[in-house]
Amino acid sequence: MTRALIIVDVQNDFCEGGSLAVAGGAGVAEQIAAFVGERRGEYTAVAATQDWHVDPGGHFAATPPGPDFVDTWPVHCVAGSHGAASHPALGEVIAAGLIDAWFTKGEHAAAYSGFEGATDTEDGERVGLAGWLREREVDSVDVVGITTDHCVRATALDAAAAGLATHVLLDLTAGVARATTLAALDHLRRAGVTLTGHPVLLDPP
Repeated sequence: MTRALIIVDVQNDFCEGGSLAVAGGAGVAEQIAAFVGERRGEYTAVAATQDWHVDPGGHFAATPPGPDFVDTWPVHCVAGSHGAASHPALGEVIAAGLIDAWFTKGEHAAAYSGFEGATDTEDGERVGLAGWLREREVDSVDVVGITTDHCVRATALDAAAAGLATHVLLDLTAGVARATTLAALDHLRRAGVTLTGHPVLLDPP
């Protein structure tokens, strides 16, 4: 198998101190950085995704009525902002060139899956994640990042739907809430995604 790693949305706004912080997000960022540093050689390619909102419409909710944390959210990951930048824990990994491409998503609409994102090619074209993986003859992906119950879930489901053998490394993910994370894990299992480890969860059992 030709394997790729997909790092989902490890951004400042999703970690402690950000506008939509997930408990344990910074720790997951550090663990992902260590994992990539140690095991980059096991992957043909490494892709990372970023929420990159310009004007995503109803994805952002003001108060009142406020966000419901299901379909609408506080303002986060505005394109070009500090909050949209990758977490500093990934700095050495990025500097070492261990991430091959960055896929931005959600400019003008809600976008949870990394497969909704695109990256710039050397000839100035935009290519989606699925096409980029096909070009590299990838048939298996490991998915990590933030959050287990939203963007990691959506990315893994789309990977499986695209016919890729899909594995979520839960120790390298953080979830928003226990109930939605457990529901996401069930959904992933039913879709044929392989799960290992345990995600960081915001609320206690």
